Amino acid sequence: MFKQDLLDFSFGELQNFCKNNKLPIFRASQLWRWIYCFGLKSFEEMNNISKPSREFLNNISLISRPEITETQISIDGTIKWLIKLKDKSEVETVFIPQNDRGTVCLSSQVGCTLNCTFCHTGTQSIVRNLTSSEIIGQLMVVMDHLGDWPSGKINRKSTNIVMMGMGEPLLNYDEVSKAIKIMMSEDGIAISRRKITLSTSGIIPYIEKTGIELGVNLAISLHAVNNELRNKLVPINKKYNLENLINSCRNYPKLSNSRRITWEYVMLKDVNDSSEDALNLIKLIKGIPSKINLIPFNSWPGSLFETSTQKKIDKFAQILMDAGFASPIRMPRGQDIYAACGQLKSNSKKLRKSQTNNFVPIHNP
Repeated sequence: MFKQDLLDFSFGELQNFCKNNKLPIFRASQLWRWIYCFGLKSFEEMNNISKPSREFLNNISLISRPEITETQISIDGTIKWLIKLKDKSEVETVFIPQNDRGTVCLSSQVGCTLNCTFCHTGTQSIVRNLTSSEIIGQLMVVMDHLGDWPSGKINRKSTNIVMMGMGEPLLNYDEVSKAIKIMMSEDGIAISRRKITLSTSGIIPYIEKTGIELGVNLAISLHAVNNELRNKLVPINKKYNLENLINSCRNYPKLSNSRRITWEYVMLKDVNDSSEDALNLIKLIKGIPSKINLIPFNSWPGSLFETSTQKKIDKFAQILMDAGFASPIRMPRGQDIYAACGQLKSNSKKLRKSQTNNFVPIHNP
């Protein structure tokens, strides 16, 4: 008998599920809290639901968790999971512990369609989009491992979410936004929108929509300050060029000094790391409340690039700081297990069209 995965539902959809199965509407609130506040995986432990109702729910539905294929722990404490999905595709999920936070990096697609030349994930062809339950399932696997239930506990370890794993989140907007809304639910996982960052290479049609509907922090995978170079490093720039991207970011809803655009800038030796590049970056984003993350390139097998020298990175950062921009140099985390920025990749192969019909279609706006 087919069982409906309750992680597939938004709260409204869970209410409809209860209604359609002749369960009282308040049952949805009970289920929601047990699943997303307490992290329960079975109905047996839901002690405010009658035994007959628990048995009925168990017969028609389930609460899934993706399968963990492999767990790797870095010498710096970073943890990377290789997670197997129902169709045997795999994605990677990372937890980065820091002094003042614990950041969970989630994937939104199996593979990636953007082919950024410095990114290991970009060497893997796009397989398919993830469903919202597969995105939220990654977070729940991490919370299981960290003992982060109930979600409201004072000393929870997973405090921040970044949509910076495998894939381009805005090419899977509907499922990503559905998952993020579940993460933000006050009666569930309850992660503040200010603690969630969505990273995009610049899918302009969805940038404003993200700000209006989700209100999360926006990070732009920039990496170049002119169209000629960015076309090579980030090929989606040929469709959504720098001028239009910058204008879109300038109009991102509710921008302020306390809510800034984060620009991600991978430092590539003798490619984009000159003082002139730094000065042009300042001109490019002038007037936009901004923070610039300088990311030393994280090498991977077969890469054609090298990391900029520390001297060049420091000089680049100083130029930006002198112009008034916060420009932290991101310390590489999890490099020894290929969990750092741009290093994620799985061995999943592209599915035939007939195999993807039960999942989320890939959409290119």
